[in-house]
Amino acid sequence: MQLYRKSSKVCNYPGWASINRGVLICDECCSVHRSLGRHISIVKHLRHSGWPPTLLQMVQTLASNGANSIWEHSLLDPAQVQSGRRKPNPQDKVHTAKSEFIRAKYQMLAFVHKLPCRDDDGVTTKDLSKQLHSSVRTGSLETCLRLLSLGAQANFFHPEKGTTPLHVAAKAGQILQAELLVVYGADPGALDINRRTPMDYARQAGHVDLAERLVECQYELTDRLAFYLCGRLDLSELAKAAKKKLQALNNRLFEELAMDVYDEVDRRENDAVWLTTQNHSTLVTERSAVPFLPVNPEYSATRNQGRQKLARFNAREFATLIIDILSDAKRRQQGKGLSSPTDPLDLGIDDDEHDYDNVASDEDTDSELTTQNNNNTMDSSDLSDGPITLQEYLEVKKALASSEAKVQQLMKVNNNLSEEVRRLQKEVRFASTDTNSFCYF
Repeated sequence: MQLYRKSSKVCNYPGWASINRGVLICDECCSVHRSLGRHISIVKHLRHSGWPPTLLQMVQTLASNGANSIWEHSLLDPAQVQSGRRKPNPQDKVHTAKSEFIRAKYQMLAFVHKLPCRDDDGVTTKDLSKQLHSSVRTGSLETCLRLLSLGAQANFFHPEKGTTPLHVAAKAGQILQAELLVVYGADPGALDINRRTPMDYARQAGHVDLAERLVECQYELTDRLAFYLCGRLDLSELAKAAKKKLQALNNRLFEELAMDVYDEVDRRENDAVWLTTQNHSTLVTERSAVPFLPVNPEYSATRNQGRQKLARFNAREFATLIIDILSDAKRRQQGKGLSSPTDPLDLGIDDDEHDYDNVASDEDTDSELTTQNNNNTMDSSDLSDGPITLQEYLEVKKALASSEAKVQQLMKVNNNLSEEVRRLQKEVRFASTDTNSFCYF
């Protein structure tokens, strides 16, 4: 389906969406969005990326109901135009006019409506979060997006109600609100004061589809890693020493690593889509490439360095890291201990021999996850325990078979939903055509 047309005088018609910003963007502006990082703009191709139907509907609803005005609020004031502060023209160059505007708009939030200053910023955030807690029971997505843009917390636990906003949305059957909250970090497994999850609320209220979608969201990280892994794993190359170091990480550092690998999977998959859709474009230059994960200022310097080093892994090495994470996640979830020492100092590994190339999560870690980079090969001395056992192979094979079965199940569901997706994509096209002749930058 053709979602955009081209013109030599204006931006391309939108081919991408920024999920957390609720706007549609063209190819050239997407190159800037991707360079900002997922913590600023989560981008997805409208045709070549997989879309859960309700997530696509959420983006389409926001784009059709003026989400862009949230990020350009102050620019709507005529005084801003008179002062020379304006939005770039479609004919302007991506670098630097549009790129500077995009960074100011989404990274610095320079044009978002600012609340009056208060002495206690915590009270402001709490008030906004309480408003969000009440608003998610309605269908006004743009209101909730505005509250989130001002600092409302998607995981806010209401002290009087004993629930989070996601509990409220689940009980009310507001599936699009639930999608928006999850995009902004709401935990589908969060417990209320009575230790019930949002899934429990949805099921008790008879919202079966919403409950099932929340389950998918809860396991999105491990599911996406498993799907990415299919066809890429070479069991003969598993690094035993590196796997032991991974097992030695405490739960917090392990979760950080898993989230970083998830972000790297997203970057690689978007790169693949980018390369397949840019052959026709003469507007894209090498400066639009995103060779590694952008820096997230909320993370430590060590963690950001480790995130960037994930880009060095070739397909086999990255698949090995993913399968180690998936298998250890299962072990931790089941509460199983290790059959071998977990102290990294007892692993018999020289700190100078990097197996996972310093994929670190924080400066205060007592053990670093390390792997080889593309310029090194695995030496037999690194594999202190030799090849993997038959039991480990069978466990991995069983896990992959289970993942493949789930993929087949999801494919059947996808066939039933394909018409709905096509309808929503058509609405996205119409919405983008009706609201503007070019992307939202």
